Amino acid sequence: MLITDYFRKFLHSSKSSGILLILCVGVSLMVANSSLGAAFQEILDQKIGTEIFHLNYSLSVWINDGLMAVFFLLVGLEIKREIVEGELSTFKSASLPIFAAVGGMVVPGLIYYAFNQGTDYAKGWAIPMATDIAFSLAIISMLGRKVPLSLKIFLAALAIVDDLGAILVIAVFYTDQISWNFLGLSALMVALLVVLNFLNFKKHIFYIIPGIFLWYFMHHSGIHATIAGVLLAFTIPTNSSVTEISPLEKLEQKLHLPVNFLIMPLFALANTNIKFKEGMVDHLFSNFGYGIILGLFLGKVVGINLFSWLFIKLKISSLPDNSSWSQMLGAGMLAGIGFTMSIFIALLSFKNHPEIQDEAKFAILIASIISGIAGYSLLKVVGKRKQNGARNSTFDA
Repeated sequence: MLITDYFRKFLHSSKSSGILLILCVGVSLMVANSSLGAAFQEILDQKIGTEIFHLNYSLSVWINDGLMAVFFLLVGLEIKREIVEGELSTFKSASLPIFAAVGGMVVPGLIYYAFNQGTDYAKGWAIPMATDIAFSLAIISMLGRKVPLSLKIFLAALAIVDDLGAILVIAVFYTDQISWNFLGLSALMVALLVVLNFLNFKKHIFYIIPGIFLWYFMHHSGIHATIAGVLLAFTIPTNSSVTEISPLEKLEQKLHLPVNFLIMPLFALANTNIKFKEGMVDHLFSNFGYGIILGLFLGKVVGINLFSWLFIKLKISSLPDNSSWSQMLGAGMLAGIGFTMSIFIALLSFKNHPEIQDEAKFAILIASIISGIAGYSLLKVVGKRKQNGARNSTFDA
């Protein structure tokens, strides 16, 4: 089965990149709280570019707005491929991860809002809605055969739908001012890309060059530039053939290595350089901290499993093959690892308040660690029990 082979490769790369991400988080935290912290921050603040085209930005902006657009391009390619030929291609296969992802976005958002409505922190309501694909799949991959492949595919599809939801939230709710001229030029670029797709242009260069202009126009329009990556992805040609590799699949394969082993580690290094300050732990026990931590750890697992249970009861969806509700709880906990996308939304939510950004990053880090450890532990225990039960049944037979 082709999709199974694909996911084996995908999960293998996710495991390696997830381990690298964990190392980068550790390095970033150590550097930020050492004598090198100030020098590292100066490097991130260093301006790179030219004023001629109004492209003179700090290194951190190039990472968050430029390189992350490539990350979103890969996410967009994965979403499109899954819609055309994968886990989201039919309603029956797509229904459970879609409904679960919706629950995993709605409930965390409500929990956060319940704690922070009417405060200066209210704008961060989308922070606990996101799932980090790399970290969550890296951890579930470490469990090997203790977890059925169908559950790994479910978590991957859920994370992809979750990312699509986060992208829409960023586009709609985190845009301050819109330059209609640049937005119109962005629309022209999208139209050009659609025409190229319609005329069946297959070479990537015909899409990458207009895609760069799309990023530039989108960046100056006021809508976050990373959205350009998703729009570009949806115009790359693909097919439903199991034998012919499409331009989309070729580009996806080319991007996995630089995104997983360069772009995301750089993002982790640049954005988890949290300098621990007096009182920071106390902020975890504030409404802001509760909103993020409970939103990610509790909201994700409750939302995902509540919506899954409801639609399975309605006979619209069904549990992943050979999976149990205990394993669904574990998968829901792993979905509470919000790291990359949650930090990204936190940066957008409080872009003029670096002290609040640091508080949010710290809360996201704690919530992600709790979710990762809890999800891994539960899935490991349940997996061992199922394996022992299978061995006993074989012995009895």
